Amino acid sequence: MNTAIKSAITCLLRPLVRIMLRHGVSYGEFAEITREVYVASADKDFPVSGRKQSVSRIALLTGLNRKEVARLRQQEESPAGQSSYNRGVRIISGWSRDSEFQDSSGKPAALTADGPAPSFAELVKKYSGDIPVRAVLDELLRVGAVRLDTKGSIHLKNDSAYVPGNDKDAQFQILGASVADLLDNLDHNLDAEEGMTRLQLTTAYNNLSRSAVENFRSMSHEDARAFLKKMDRWFAAHDRDAGDVPSNEDESRMRAGIGIYYIEQEMEK
Repeated sequence: MNTAIKSAITCLLRPLVRIMLRHGVSYGEFAEITREVYVASADKDFPVSGRKQSVSRIALLTGLNRKEVARLRQQEESPAGQSSYNRGVRIISGWSRDSEFQDSSGKPAALTADGPAPSFAELVKKYSGDIPVRAVLDELLRVGAVRLDTKGSIHLKNDSAYVPGNDKDAQFQILGASVADLLDNLDHNLDAEEGMTRLQLTTAYNNLSRSAVENFRSMSHEDARAFLKKMDRWFAAHDRDAGDVPSNEDESRMRAGIGIYYIEQEMEK
């Protein structure tokens, strides 16, 4: 194995292993998941043009034996687990930016459960399709994104954000989706032709005072939220699901976005 690749893998695995150990995931369980992903990736990401992917070729690519590959291919693929997270993001984003569901001050309005817009039922219909309204409300209540008042009106608790609070399942969904997006971006840039790389920018310093870091934490949080709100408005204006954006059926469906993460470590003495 290339030394640089080994070093990179070791670096990215350290925080992942820390998370797994903290939550009781054994090496054996991790190894089984790794085997499953190796087989799935070899099967889907490295096909031979015009030929059906074979057990023998997957075994050759992964280093696993044919019997193991056959066993893993027969298992159902693990669900991505992103549907509830993505649904929550879309609904809360629409609630925060769509004037139809805002109050006179431009803030997300308190919504009645049913009835014509603005109502929670109409919000769900517009931004989540035919998903049952009660299921969506239960999910948002479960993660602490909304609250009900004594009259039964539904209030958004966190402006423009899907924040899962103490819901570990939702937090793990975000963990998987965010890290996967970042790694996919880095993978693209490793082999991208000149001028075709994707945005990948980071800045960090390693000899800052604690008070300076506290100031930066506050400043970066405010600036990042403002920037993401600006990007969200752009996406809203170009989202073909919004209903008022012309849709060209000849154009493929694309996913695009931008993520921001904060860095903080206490350096070893």
